[in-house]
Amino acid sequence: MTRSLPVRLLSFVAFAVLAGASHAQDYPARTVRIIVPVAAGATNDIVARLLAGKLAEQLKHPFIVENRPGGAQITGADLVAKSQPDGYTLLLGNTSILAIHASLFPKLPYDPQKAFEPVSIVAESPSVLVVNPSVPAGSVKDFIAYTKANPGKLNYGSPGNGTPFHLSMELFKRQTGTELVHVPFNGAQPAVTALLGNQVQALFDNTPNILPHIQAGKIRALAVTSPKRLGILPDVPTMAEAGFKGAESQSFFAIVAPQGTPPAVVKTLHAALVKSLQAPDLRQRLDQLGAVPLGNAPQEAAAYVARESARWAQVVKESGAKVDN
Repeated sequence: MTRSLPVRLLSFVAFAVLAGASHAQDYPARTVRIIVPVAAGATNDIVARLLAGKLAEQLKHPFIVENRPGGAQITGADLVAKSQPDGYTLLLGNTSILAIHASLFPKLPYDPQKAFEPVSIVAESPSVLVVNPSVPAGSVKDFIAYTKANPGKLNYGSPGNGTPFHLSMELFKRQTGTELVHVPFNGAQPAVTALLGNQVQALFDNTPNILPHIQAGKIRALAVTSPKRLGILPDVPTMAEAGFKGAESQSFFAIVAPQGTPPAVVKTLHAALVKSLQAPDLRQRLDQLGAVPLGNAPQEAAAYVARESARWAQVVKESGAKVDN
């Protein structure tokens, strides 16, 4: 007697579940791609390549970094969002992709909250408030006093509208009641070049881009946005130490997979990532980048992203930042 359709359907589903479980147990069985939606050499790219090497050691299969820059990082993120949820295409996500874009862009080809399966927040990366030496300020309080005495006369640079560094300054302005004019650039390096040339007088940036200029005395660091001082800038106070608790802001890096990736695969990736972050050479390199390793669990990573999304959505709303797409 021929089995009824519901019975055959249940049998197929059971087979698919067993096949998926077997696949997850064998993971990885081939090369894994980590998509980085920015150009090679950027901090995101450096972090991804550091992780790729360690994950390959842990899981005994190659992990390669594939740069897919363009479209305000949306192009690379969309590629991962629409990839097979099998653990072989991952995304090195960050604050922009996972926590800012949803409130900044009127249309996205994916929902950042639903398109990805968080594996872990890899690290947090605080930024540094820096000024051109022409600004007569040796501290955050001096800078605020000078800015208030010259409202709207100082420019600040950023890598572009809606970037974490743009919104960090908007958060700072809101917290301190200061007024500066935003000058967006196409990337971090042009913004730093403009600061060096005094076309802009201040900006927030992460340490790899500006540390050599701080050390050379070409720009002055006033504060870091982390809860604790950075080991590579031990003499630079935190925002809280400078008297402005609440003006802290940190970028983050995360490994995420397409939504629907089997839990066993996510678990395997997370375990390997945690072990990778324990390696002394990796931790030392992250410290040199001004990044603090985390390695939290997938559920914790999801909650972390939700909190950051809500926080940055408020900053976007209050700043009036808009980007057409």
